[in-house]
Amino acid sequence: MSKRKRVTADEKRTLMLQFFHETKEFYTLKEMEAVLPKKCGIIQQSIKDVLQGLVDDGLVHSDKIGTIVYFWSFPGERIPALEAQIGETGRKILTLETKLERLKSDIQKEESNKEDFERTKALIEEIDVLKKKESELKQQIMKFSDADPEVIAAINKKIKIYKDGANTWTDNIFNLKTWCSNKFNIEEAELNKQFHIPEDLDYVE
Repeated sequence: MSKRKRVTADEKRTLMLQFFHETKEFYTLKEMEAVLPKKCGIIQQSIKDVLQGLVDDGLVHSDKIGTIVYFWSFPGERIPALEAQIGETGRKILTLETKLERLKSDIQKEESNKEDFERTKALIEEIDVLKKKESELKQQIMKFSDADPEVIAAINKKIKIYKDGANTWTDNIFNLKTWCSNKFNIEEAELNKQFHIPEDLDYVE
């Protein structure tokens, strides 16, 4: 007899939130404890804690009507929050542009030392993290295809701006690699290894 696969805490949160988004209905705790074990494979004893965690994180809403507490979450509600996160990511990228340009200027003015290399390495890693975060946010927005088309269009326009910015910094990284290679006679493969630059680093499509 095979054992039933254990559902992790994160999987329970994802499954419960998906249940709300797919059904687009209001539920009491009692109703969820009756339905979710069969629909999502979440054991009844953990439903209350998982639900409270989603409420605390602002992913699920709750309101008391009379003596009954109802819970709900609709897919389009997360778009404003995602838009804010994308905006913040864009601002961070713009800040990194200034730092990177300043660093390139400093390197060109004087011999680079270990501290310069460490700053360059940290900056490249931070840009890579931001690009990954931007990609994750775009994937989350795609889940809400039934939301307001005008809102989606506005967000996609902003994403294009941030994507263009990220590609500019990627171009700066390539230029910086070329400069370092010529200045210090370092092979590109060794430079990538030293600064943990992915071999497949490329522009965002």
